[in-house]
Amino acid sequence: MTTADEIAELLIHLGRAARAEDQDAQLTPAQWTALRFLSRANTSSRTPSAFASFHATTRGTATQTLKALETKGLICRGALQRDGRKVCYDLTEGGRALLAHDPLRDLTATVAALPPKLYDALAEAMPLLVAELARRREAPSFGTCHDCRHFEGAPQDAFCACMARMISAPEVNLLCVNFDGCAPPRLRD
Repeated sequence: MTTADEIAELLIHLGRAARAEDQDAQLTPAQWTALRFLSRANTSSRTPSAFASFHATTRGTATQTLKALETKGLICRGALQRDGRKVCYDLTEGGRALLAHDPLRDLTATVAALPPKLYDALAEAMPLLVAELARRREAPSFGTCHDCRHFEGAPQDAFCACMARMISAPEVNLLCVNFDGCAPPRLRD
């Protein structure tokens, strides 16, 4: 039987093996993470602070990563519609095109090829692990609207009680910095 220590080591090894593909890529691992994050985050979450929280880094480091992507023409800066003082980033056509060559595509294909039972088990376990680790470290957790306690309604008629606004159907499946998931089932200690 595999121990928790061995599983944790396998997760770290899998992450490092997947990141090894980044070595010949046009971007640093942090820049790839930022590009992926911006492609999956809602408008309110495409800020330096939200990326810093997601990437578990400082705001200064996150800002430098985002500036490098902006310099490369992969993202563009704008202001949040609801608060013009906050910076919001969007992918450019070049950024979207580069994501089509994401170095994680081999890992993505490998996960997708798992037998359905294993895929479903992994899909259920990973968010629980992420949420529990965030809870233990008193760090923010990220998720999508339909798993958030602020979510009201249905995907076609959704409302965010945290931001006090309607949410468009496509936004329901995007990462949100205001995510407040219901407490995950207590994992055994």
